[in-house]
Order: sequence, then C-alpha cells, then structure tokens
Amino acid sequence: MLPYSSAAEAEAALGRAMTFAEAAWLRYSATVPDHLLYCHNVAILLVVYTLAPLPLALLEQLTPQAVTSPIKLQPRVRLSEAAVFRCYLDTAWVLLLTVGMLGIVSFPVVKMVGIRTGLPLPTLGEAAAQLAVYLLVEDYLGYWIHRLLHTKWCYEKIHRVHHEFSAPFSYAAPYAHWAEVLILGVPSFAGPAIVPCHITILWLWFVLRHIEAIDIHSGFEFPFNPTRFIPFYGGAEFHDYHHRVGEKSQSNFSSVFTFCDFLYGTDKGYRYHKASLAKIWQTQRCGSPNGKANLICWNKPRAMVATAGVSAPRWSPWQVRAC
Repeated sequence: MLPYSSAAEAEAALGRAMTFAEAAWLRYSATVPDHLLYCHNVAILLVVYTLAPLPLALLEQLTPQAVTSPIKLQPRVRLSEAAVFRCYLDTAWVLLLTVGMLGIVSFPVVKMVGIRTGLPLPTLGEAAAQLAVYLLVEDYLGYWIHRLLHTKWCYEKIHRVHHEFSAPFSYAAPYAHWAEVLILGVPSFAGPAIVPCHITILWLWFVLRHIEAIDIHSGFEFPFNPTRFIPFYGGAEFHDYHHRVGEKSQSNFSSVFTFCDFLYGTDKGYRYHKASLAKIWQTQRCGSPNGKANLICWNKPRAMVATAGVSAPRWSPWQVRAC
C-alpha cells in the first residue's frame, strides 16, 4: 500500500513528475495491501500457464502430423486431448496449492529481503540487469538441484512424476510432484533475495521463467525461434534429449543455459550423441536408384527413420534420408 493520498503528494515525494507507468501503478496499488500484491503471483502464474502453452497445444492437436513432423522433436508421439487436459488439470491444481500456500507463508521473507512495492518504478536498464542476474543464479542453483533429483531416492520418490512424459509438450513444463514444485521455488527466489527488486519485476521474472520452461518443454524446434540467438541457451532440443533418456539420464541438467553442463561434464552423453550423428553423416553412403552413391543427410529436427539399411539411434531427434 503506497503512503500517498494523491498524485501530487507522490510527485512531491519523488521530486519530479510521474511517468505514465508510475501514475498507473499509483492508481492500481495505492489502496492494495502489500501481501495482496505479492499474492498476485498465484493468479499471474495460473493465467500464464493456461494461455502461454495453448498455441503449441493447438498446433499439435489440430494440425496434421505430416505438417508438424518437420519441426517436432518426437513426431511419432502424439498425446490424446484427454491426456493433455488431464495434465493441465493436475498441474493447475498442484500450482494453486503449492504456490498459493508458499505465497502466504513466504511474505515475511519477501519483506525482509527488500522486495518493494512503492515508487519509483525501476528503469528498463535496472530491470534488465536484475533479470539477467536472476537467470544466472537460477540456472546455477537449478542445475545442482536437478542433479540431486536424479539420485535414486529423489528420482523414485519425487522427480519421476515430471519424467512421466518422455516426450515433453507445452503443458507438461511445470508438471511435477508437489514437493518438486516447492523445491524448485528455491532457485527461482534466490536471485530476488540476493538482488532485491520491485514487486512488478518479481512478477515479470516469474512470467519469464515460466515461459522459458514452456519453450524448452515444447517438443518443437522452430527455425525462427529467437532463443536461437541467445548465447549458451539450451532450448527444446537440448532438454528433449534429457527427457528421452529419462531416469538414467546424466546429461543436460541445466534449465536455461548450457555452460554448467559443459563445465561439470554432464553434457558428454549429448555431445557424444551429436558427434555420432555427425560421423554417420560424414562417413556413411548409400546407393541411389540411378546407381550413384549419395551421402546420408540428417534433417534436424525430424524423427529417426531408417534409409538404405542405416539405422539411427532409437532416441535420435534427427532423420536419416538420401540426399
């Protein structure tokens, strides 16, 4: 709740005229208690979870498989509408209970670390710098927590729920055991605890992180995806490999970037997989109908097929075809 009774009083405290965004924030939050502003996280998360994956789900459900196969990482897997809806309901219920309860009990911590609700609003540069820090902190801590979740006890008791879908899709991004949702809240909140921000940036951070999770679980590799131009960003193909291997996976634990997997050697299986595909592409040859030898090409990101007697690995997201 802002300590101003009017816009003139707020501008006098700022020593300048309010921006359009600050005036709108004053009108909205002036009479709303801080704990209710923080609880907006629950509603925002549910709205984002409902709407952001929807275009990808409709693309998969309503578009002929022949159209989506060239961009789908596992085109042979196509879930029923009932399975997708069940995943949505189960996940929304878990998010409502866990995030809602966490929002109630964690508010004192939010105030203690310095998350503010007043004026002025942060500048674009300040917001960008804070979000960059949050991404790096979350990625590093999330990497180690993800590795911990793949130990025998944690996987069997908790993390196996998330791996029920070996072929990820958009609505399965936050699909997990309730304990995992709470555990993964730690690295998400660690950045704002280290570098406190305005409540609006906290909202934006949770939205950004959730959309990123939807992207890497989408099951699609779009050639025009702007994340292709983000340095060290893993993306859908990188995380799809982790889901295909499943319980025994010791590769690709990072949630956003790839440098932790590289530094700690947990991308070796993935790099070996990619190197094997490259070696086959360079060395294998097959005969064409006209008797001439053709190189075997690998078309990313289609499913594996066998051509001219050459078989790709069962979990390969690439397609073998005659050039």
